[in-house]
Amino acid sequence: MAETRMLKFTDRAQAYPPKRTADERAHDFLEIARPYIVAKAEEQAARCSQCGVPFCQVHCPLHNNIPDWLKLTAEGRLEEAYELSAATSTMPEICGRICPQDRLCEGNCVIEKDFGSVTIGAVEKFITDTAWENGWVKPVRIVADRSSQSIGIIGAGPAGLTTAEYLRIKGYEVHVYDRYDRAGGLLTYGIPGFKLEKPVVMRRVERLRDAGIHFHHDFEVGRDATLAELRERHDAILVATGVYKPRAVDVPGADAAGTVEALDYLTASNRSGFGDDLAPGHDAAGKHVVVIGGGDTAMDCVRTAVRQGAASVKCLYRRDRANMPGSLREVKNAEEEGVEFIWLAAPAAIAGTSVSATRMRLGQAGPDGRRAPEAEPGGDFTLPADLVIKALGFDAEDLPGLFGAPDLSVTRWGTLRCDHKTMMTSLPGVFAAGDIVRGASLVVWAVRDGRDVAVQMHQYLRAQIATTAAAA
Repeated sequence: MAETRMLKFTDRAQAYPPKRTADERAHDFLEIARPYIVAKAEEQAARCSQCGVPFCQVHCPLHNNIPDWLKLTAEGRLEEAYELSAATSTMPEICGRICPQDRLCEGNCVIEKDFGSVTIGAVEKFITDTAWENGWVKPVRIVADRSSQSIGIIGAGPAGLTTAEYLRIKGYEVHVYDRYDRAGGLLTYGIPGFKLEKPVVMRRVERLRDAGIHFHHDFEVGRDATLAELRERHDAILVATGVYKPRAVDVPGADAAGTVEALDYLTASNRSGFGDDLAPGHDAAGKHVVVIGGGDTAMDCVRTAVRQGAASVKCLYRRDRANMPGSLREVKNAEEEGVEFIWLAAPAAIAGTSVSATRMRLGQAGPDGRRAPEAEPGGDFTLPADLVIKALGFDAEDLPGLFGAPDLSVTRWGTLRCDHKTMMTSLPGVFAAGDIVRGASLVVWAVRDGRDVAVQMHQYLRAQIATTAAAA
């Protein structure tokens, strides 16, 4: 019987897809893991315990039907597994690549402690890549004609693209406005190819374009049209811009020559991957590189610098390994590729060819429960640095000012203030989703928000039609 294929965790060891060697992968921007073969995907999916309360599903922001599509994979029913995976996610192969599964689904797998978790992310990636290869990914199916109403979406990142897909399925006319020349947001320009190869993103975008979604590139709200003007054009608006304002490194020389922002650096590198010229000052070749920060963006920067041919790459982080916010898998990958981590250290000043730093120690825990770093007396030292990359995270831009919309309400963090149920901002018919509401977060949460706000926008637009009909 099919059920005998499952619960194999006691006699089948956990096995992730093998990684290419550090020396091999450090010279290109291709993804570092080799894909599963069918037999291996089936074998690893069969390790699922099919537990009564699937904590993997509970801790997935999308509540993906993980045990069910693992079972279908183990039984060799890959097309059905894909269909079930795609039922709750607009981009499962992307989440399978870049989600921090160790903190979400896999980190909450009930067999994780004693046997090693099921390799959920790798299987998710495998079944959807297989679906693309076999033509199982169908065009967007439009179920109604509601083209009398149009929607404007500001931001072509994961939240915006997800909302665009769901509302296009409903039959609305959908326009997506984005400041970049290619859609995808941080999927395209913020995440390096060694974690997410760009054709994976572009095929999703092309599928939406083929569905009749209109993309307006190189379009900045406030420059090319105010928010008020977009509201005149469309029956509802979604703001899904993400958060792009870099947090400052408050030390002398922070804006000196040879010092760049992380997102500018990553964008330049990703543009180069598309065949664009590499922007001056963003090439690490032959340089001593110091990256300041300990999050996933910092990990992307250090690993990019390695691939650009840096003479040395060091990551300066003010806390220790156990307290860094970035993925520990990424730290391990970076160390394999030759990155040196200098824990418990913070910059004190940046000069043209060096970074002065101070040793730190962890003091008392703050309100968030994390122990606050404090300077270690007499712990000053200097690092050579021809290129310094600042990767301390991102905050919200001043959208009311940029959009020419002073009535657009924001929180004290600059994120948009929304009704928790309707996801509508202070302006009627203007909704918001993703990082511009949450603050810097995960792609999977942006997809979840995009899915949720599509429901709310559909209800709002139906209510508008009903109101107009009643008044006629």
